[in-house]
Amino acid sequence: MCRSIKVLRKPGEPATAEELNSAALQFVRKISGFHKPSKANQAAFEQAIREIAASSDRLLKTIMVSSRDASHKSESTFGRPTPAASDQPASN
Repeated sequence: MCRSIKVLRKPGEPATAEELNSAALQFVRKISGFHKPSKANQAAFEQAIREIAASSDRLLKTIMVSSRDASHKSESTFGRPTPAASDQPASN
């Protein structure tokens, strides 16, 4: 569905407020189908961007990448550090 969504982060660094807002704007544009809302819809458009950016920030602060995925950094981690190998249970 969203093949044209771009990664809006710098690899190896946490997401900035600007990156979160850019990603939220991109998502709201994709969902609404509008690049720019009408004046009547401006407040709702901006509120959605704020809510999505805040939700994304909470998500990124709480998710962890498994050691199996560490070599293939997930786009959803926005460059968050992965736990050290010693922190992971041994897998047999």
